[in-house]
Amino acid sequence: MSPAELIPFKGPRDLAAVKTIPPALFLAGPEASKRFWEFFAVNIRNKNTRRAYYKAACRFSEWCGRRRLGELASVTPIHVAAYIEELLQTLSKPSVKQHLAGLRMLFDWLVVGHIMDVNPAHAVRGPRFSQKKGKTPVLAAEEARTLLDAIDTGSMIGLRDRALIGLMVFTFARVGAAIGMKIEDYFIQGRRGWVRLHEKGGKRHDVPAHHKLDEYLEAYIAGAGLAARPKAFLFPTAKGRGDRLADSPMSQADAYRMIRRRAADAGIKTKIGNHTFRATGITAYLKNGGRLEIAQQIAAHESSRTTGLYDRRGDEISLDEIERVGI
Repeated sequence: MSPAELIPFKGPRDLAAVKTIPPALFLAGPEASKRFWEFFAVNIRNKNTRRAYYKAACRFSEWCGRRRLGELASVTPIHVAAYIEELLQTLSKPSVKQHLAGLRMLFDWLVVGHIMDVNPAHAVRGPRFSQKKGKTPVLAAEEARTLLDAIDTGSMIGLRDRALIGLMVFTFARVGAAIGMKIEDYFIQGRRGWVRLHEKGGKRHDVPAHHKLDEYLEAYIAGAGLAARPKAFLFPTAKGRGDRLADSPMSQADAYRMIRRRAADAGIKTKIGNHTFRATGITAYLKNGGRLEIAQQIAAHESSRTTGLYDRRGDEISLDEIERVGI
């Protein structure tokens, strides 16, 4: 069985997107190699985490190779600490913490599998990082309305794009959960529409649809003739440059390109992305008197602290105060 088969990425293109060389440090012998690939195939279910940890392993292996550390037994906590210090020169603190977390988990897996005696990353401390406010660009409610209204819904692609953006705004959905929806994940219950989101960790999260989202989804499903295919993806890619929909779902990169294109068409200069609408929806909800704990439930966050990172009401307060500098 090849490594590409052991690591269940979506396919060769996804594996190629990692853009790293094979991690020679972890592939020194057949037992170590087998245990290494099993770490990704058996121990990690989330494909984004899998890809990030694989990249971390490859980068650390490359770093060790340049220092002639060719065996796992030769890696010590000092080496891991030096690697982390070097990463801090080029990566953000959250990224460095993710690299260190990936290495810790991988080394733990190798220790349990009797490939190594001790985990050299266990005692290494990562950088301190505390974040009270998210960095995701957020749209004002008026800008979000302008963006949605600017989408030409005379085509199936336009109906799809409006429905996807509307879904992320009105349900605070992650883009990964949104593009993974099937047509049957929009359903009627109690005489109103609901959406079913499949969140991280296999959690199923049902959210009532805002009346505008109901309108967007109904128009899209009817216009694209999707009602008869409940098991198909709700937001498929387009076929070529035409107005026909394919069977495969949009990727996060597809969604990002679509959002940037729609923002440019609407004259929005803020560099928004896939996560913008989650933050935009939460901020608009809280500004209209919503409660943080309810926003947490809608967003399916484990902690209200995480939800608070998306609350950008303070931005307007700061701008108002700055304008008091009457020079």
